[in-house]
Amino acid sequence: MKKKKITLFLAILYLIILTWIIVFKMQFSFENLYTIRHINLVPFGESVIINGKVDFDEIIDNIIVFIPVGLYFQMLKRNIKIGKKIGIIAGISLTYEIMQYVLAIGATDITDLITNTLGGLLGLGIYEVFYQFCKNEEKTNGTLNVLAMIGTAFVVALLLLLVIMN
Repeated sequence: MKKKKITLFLAILYLIILTWIIVFKMQFSFENLYTIRHINLVPFGESVIINGKVDFDEIIDNIIVFIPVGLYFQMLKRNIKIGKKIGIIAGISLTYEIMQYVLAIGATDITDLITNTLGGLLGLGIYEVFYQFCKNEEKTNGTLNVLAMIGTAFVVALLLLLVIMN
């Protein structure tokens, strides 16, 4: 039960950091946020085309930042059916996209919804790979909690560095 509490704490902390990254664009002041209210409903269209070429960096970044969402979700709710898990991960991403639109601080983009959901799905798969190595849920969650704590410490250190440099 203690490991579940650690996992829940790390998941909530990650969602707070993710909110800061996605919604607040890693800004420390609301004054620094640019105002934009735009919706893109064409997948992999104008939002990822820069100078006539697809910007794979943004696509990859969106996938990477949502991998932990899938990992944490799998650690906390492994017994839920896969379709429901994907729906919840997509719902989290959609919530971020709606927040950007409502607050007029970013473009609401179907490509982001797709790539974020893909990242979450990848996180679900990564969990299953760890599960195959560890052979049981408690060992898998313990290993991933340690890795998550190291990753979280790294991210917090980077955030502190950003604060100091600002």
